[in-house]
Amino acid sequence: MAQKNVAHGKEFCRWCDGCGTLLLGDSCSRCGSEGREFRINSPGDIRPCMGDTTEMILGLFRDAFGTDVPLRSRAMFLNKVPGEDRTDEIIAYGSVLGIARYDIRASKMVLEIRQPGADLFHEHATKNVVTFRGMSGHLKGKVIPGENIVEHMGTFDAGSTVIVRKGTKVGPGMALVDSSELDSSERAVKIRDLNVPVELGPSPESDLSVFVEANRDHIRRIGRRGVREIRKFLEERNTRGLPVTVSFSGGKDSLAAYALASEAVGKPDLLYIDTGLEFPETLDYVRRFVSKRGNKLNVAEGGDGFWSNVDTFGPPAKDFRWCCKVCKLGPVTDLISERYPKGTITVEGNRWLESYARSEIGFVTKNPFVPNQVNLNPIRSWSAAEVWGYILMHGLDYNPLYDRDFERIGCYLCPSCLSSEWDNTRRIHPELHDRWDKHLRSYARSHGLPEEYVDMGFWRWKALPPKMVLLAEEMELSLKPRSSSGPTLNMLKGASPCTAGGYSMEAVVGVQRTRDFSYVEDALRTVGEVKYSPDYEIALLKTPMGRAKVFGGGQVSVTAPDAKNAKKVFEKAVKSLLRADLCTECGICVKKCNRKAIRISGGMRVDPSRCNSCGSCESSCMVIHYYDKLMSRPVDAGSEACTGKR
Repeated sequence: MAQKNVAHGKEFCRWCDGCGTLLLGDSCSRCGSEGREFRINSPGDIRPCMGDTTEMILGLFRDAFGTDVPLRSRAMFLNKVPGEDRTDEIIAYGSVLGIARYDIRASKMVLEIRQPGADLFHEHATKNVVTFRGMSGHLKGKVIPGENIVEHMGTFDAGSTVIVRKGTKVGPGMALVDSSELDSSERAVKIRDLNVPVELGPSPESDLSVFVEANRDHIRRIGRRGVREIRKFLEERNTRGLPVTVSFSGGKDSLAAYALASEAVGKPDLLYIDTGLEFPETLDYVRRFVSKRGNKLNVAEGGDGFWSNVDTFGPPAKDFRWCCKVCKLGPVTDLISERYPKGTITVEGNRWLESYARSEIGFVTKNPFVPNQVNLNPIRSWSAAEVWGYILMHGLDYNPLYDRDFERIGCYLCPSCLSSEWDNTRRIHPELHDRWDKHLRSYARSHGLPEEYVDMGFWRWKALPPKMVLLAEEMELSLKPRSSSGPTLNMLKGASPCTAGGYSMEAVVGVQRTRDFSYVEDALRTVGEVKYSPDYEIALLKTPMGRAKVFGGGQVSVTAPDAKNAKKVFEKAVKSLLRADLCTECGICVKKCNRKAIRISGGMRVDPSRCNSCGSCESSCMVIHYYDKLMSRPVDAGSEACTGKR
């Protein structure tokens, strides 16, 4: 199987031609074959094609070539690769046949075949086949002029995937004009590749049951390893006898984690976070699952936290996930503190291949923002195919949304979801879709943003990644809010005595996000010791004067022994937040630092092994120099007694 998360390159997988399915291990448990290797693109989180997704893929081939016969009743798998939105390699016959891609501009899935796809379909296709003549030499990447086209089958639009044919060679191509204009166009069809067809080999009819049977031994091995890890940790390191829980989200990964934990310890309690933004199917699934299994279910309620705060913070984004703090982290921290005051060991479904941020997690992790919880990650090295193999082999009931063409399941309006999944939400839950869509459009109008801000999914980022910057430039869009102003400071509580001890301050800093929150972490390092959670965008600052919490949504809270120190720590935390987001990359701070701890890379970066938090670099920063003028309200405003409660 594909190995650990790699940003670019190829991964090796294995295929059993005799059984017509993917192999997860070194050999087939069904027929004993060692299979053959084939390559897919990194990171290689391959998964089985199932439910509505199967019909969608077959439909793409029918629309393109008039038939799906070569793939009907065959095992297919998908491999997520980088793209503007959903982009999946289509795998069957032990080859990558093509790409299924969501076209944001057209709001639909489209097909792009590769050479194996042309090899497989050229004899069956009844449309989208272009025959040409002339042209010699290496033709890959070349463009066929209309005068060289002999004939074409069917009608198609510009941008459609086609099979090109010349003599005994065939290959994938793309129409550059509508089929009605082929003959008269100087640039009619682009050739992606062109080769003598290769027979892909036999591929008997196969389904998910064959996939499970072929991989039974491998699935058992990885399952036993996960159970052993959990038991070993509990025997050797759970000296306090803490209860075992499972973080159960209603997704496939947490389901596999639950099954491993159940085999290891019996009936673990389940922790479920109802964010207030859950799909109805997920809520119903969790209730039914617990009712059938008999586990104790602990529910952390997010309530209306999202809708109560969205007007203050604006739409959440991949790089601005304030909603996780409000709807997840806060509620689950309170839940654990209340139900498990001595702490808990929680088995989770985190995997390396889920994201780059999780690619280095170990078996044991600890979230600094949930002090009473130790996390175990027994499926960290599993691929999605291994997760599904384990679920199917053990007959575990899974969330029905996976059969509705959802690859990931979380909050229905999560900025991490894809535009293709958002279309699915509109299809199956128009009422949920319409509420968020109306809010986004109202936000766009009030901030002078174009409709494409919503239609094309630009709202999902505060700082656009390169792929979306290119898309915006291509469409000549200006996505800078016309109604934006400078940073604002909304004091929730000035320096006030706290019944829990000492003094505290709280505020919300409003500043246009320009960078990833990790830059705030770096800026805070120049002030003191920092602990940082990229998943929840929270940084904890510890200084001799006091402590501060800085959140991705702009919230800043401070505790200190006295009012004077509370104000000092508060000001340093707010300045660090502004410094990170408003950095001009002038580089003066680099020269100012005698320890060579600072570098400029899209903003200020700080080497924690060199920085001693002396703060001398602050005097060279233009943002800090103009701090008082940048803020629209004074720092020391308001006073409200602290209850000492979260």
